[in-house]
Amino acid sequence: MRRTTVSEGQTIKDFGEQWIRYRNSEGYFGSLELFSDILSPFLKPDDIKGCKVAEVGSGAGRIINMLLEAGAENIVAVEPSEAFDVLCENIRQPDKVTCLKVTGDQLPAFGDLDYVFCIGVLHHIQDPTPVVEAAFRALRPGGRLFVWLYGKEGNTLFLTILKPLRNFTPHLPHWMLITLVEMMYWPLFLYMKLCHMFPLPTRGYLLSVFEKMSPDKRRLIIYDQLNPSYAKYYTRFEAEKLLLDGRFKDVQVHHRHGYSWTVIGTKRQS
Repeated sequence: MRRTTVSEGQTIKDFGEQWIRYRNSEGYFGSLELFSDILSPFLKPDDIKGCKVAEVGSGAGRIINMLLEAGAENIVAVEPSEAFDVLCENIRQPDKVTCLKVTGDQLPAFGDLDYVFCIGVLHHIQDPTPVVEAAFRALRPGGRLFVWLYGKEGNTLFLTILKPLRNFTPHLPHWMLITLVEMMYWPLFLYMKLCHMFPLPTRGYLLSVFEKMSPDKRRLIIYDQLNPSYAKYYTRFEAEKLLLDGRFKDVQVHHRHGYSWTVIGTKRQS
């Protein structure tokens, strides 16, 4: 069994504390509309209807409930953090979901899953290869792995501001971090409004996704960027290589809203 690194252990702890504090996924943040946006252009919610799937890094259950609303028949939810109990409490159809308190590389080798989803997870793992390999083993031949990753391309302005902050924000106590989030929220809110008038960087994401969120969820998104101990912003080449190196074929990459990568690959037939 692979040993979790100190950094990964701290990141799991960070997210466990985050999802214990921020338990609900109300509004657009947890909607099928947003899930459709995440899946596009490779999948539609209807593609998941009746399927056996797994999600790695289920947090407080936001994506699990999206999968249930899309009609997934059986779901394996993988969550290693102390938010595991929150996940179990938040699942709307618990009879269709099996919750496992393990890391992603310990996803059992079922060999019969139609899809494995890793949405907003792999970029917080220093070596995601074992998770990709576990997903490969869990899928049936012809099954597909769907990944969403932070992107490097299209985020130059954002990373110029974020990287210096992330040198210290993971070490801040909660009350200081939420104070910083509040200080950042209002300039970002103004920037979002300016995007209606000018073609500013990250305009697509801010107007298509961020603006649709409630104010508390917008603050949570900022918090989510500042809180974890480790985060990697992938180039297109790195995002594609992640699945190609994991023996997936027909790997496709989409630059979602010009700031992140959605990647999908298919397990080779035996």
